[in-house]
Amino acid sequence: QVQLVECGGGLVQAGGSLRLSCAASGRTFSSFTMGWFRQAPGKEREFVAAINWSGISTSYIESVKGRFTISRDNAKNTVYLQMNSLKPEDTAVYYCAAGQGWAYYGRNRNGYNYWGQGTQVTVSS
Repeated sequence: QVQLVECGGGLVQAGGSLRLSCAASGRTFSSFTMGWFRQAPGKEREFVAAINWSGISTSYIESVKGRFTISRDNAKNTVYLQMNSLKPEDTAVYYCAAGQGWAYYGRNRNGYNYWGQGTQVTVSS
């Protein structure tokens, strides 16, 4: 069993920053691809960022490149999403996810087996 718990969401003004954290249970954290997805009201859940098991490879949705950074600390079983220059369109519930393999650079939500409960990020204009 794998449990993922997100924290760090909140309300921030446009242009501000937040750092999301996702703590994972289990001793096999270092073997997982970790990803961040988000879902805004009335919209489909979409890929945001992913990082492979070693942290050497990352991928991002185009709209967040240069603003968001995904990282991981395998010793702490934690993955992070640093979000800078936030925009109102970034408002969504953000979910962390864990899966195996790096097919499609971690962009396919079907490649993830475990999901966190989500954390709300609201960006005001």
